Amino acid sequence: MIGVLNFPAIDPVLITIGPFAIRWYALAYIGGLLIAWRYCRWLAARPPQSVSADAFDDFLLWATLGILLGGRLGYVLFYKPGFYLANPQEILFIWRGGMSFHGGLLGMVAAEVMFARRRGLPVLALADIVAAAAPIGLFLGRIANFINGELFGRPSEVPWAMVFPHGGPQPRHPSQLYEAAIEGLVLLLVLHLMVRARALERRGTLAGAFLIGYAVARMLAELFREPDAYLGFLLGGTTMGQWLSLPLLLAGLVLVVWARRARPLV
Repeated sequence: MIGVLNFPAIDPVLITIGPFAIRWYALAYIGGLLIAWRYCRWLAARPPQSVSADAFDDFLLWATLGILLGGRLGYVLFYKPGFYLANPQEILFIWRGGMSFHGGLLGMVAAEVMFARRRGLPVLALADIVAAAAPIGLFLGRIANFINGELFGRPSEVPWAMVFPHGGPQPRHPSQLYEAAIEGLVLLLVLHLMVRARALERRGTLAGAFLIGYAVARMLAELFREPDAYLGFLLGGTTMGQWLSLPLLLAGLVLVVWARRARPLV
């Protein structure tokens, strides 16, 4: 097809060992958590050092559980409640797909609050550092979505459109790569520049900026992403991803305004 890029047919399974399969998607989660953990340790060593770098060694397990449990339950409740109500055993079958970023975020927030209270740490100081590292996992996760050929874009005639294996014969936006770029790389760079500008000295600034940045990036990306077939378009041609991002945008704005009014740490 003229003017259409070939989809790189990468096997979603990296390697199979007996009955066990190691998938790129699982590696994206593992790699995202480990790289973000090291970055969090580096951030924690910078002034004002409200959270020790060693605390993130223990928080890694809390973060993993928060993301996995929250992501799965979010998908069940936000996207397919009817199906899972009729088939509750399917909730445990994570390897069949179905994770929600918004649910994972709520799970991470719960993990942060519980961990901070258990350790006597300032919640917002912990949240700021985690938020600054979160785009690393978003970037790797969207790349894994692209490898899997899932969450593809709407039909398009742009020169870089692709025919996805499960998207029918029409060329489509590679919206996973759009999201990897703006939710991952661009947001990571913006937050890093804010760290360099001493944003850690105003607790809540980075956490709020992340919520705003992700919400805006996701709502823009949804303009190119094909909505889930079982949901389709909602009111006024909007999508579920856009509606779920609105509370994040509002919460981020509240956090940033509150942080700007608070006295900076010195």
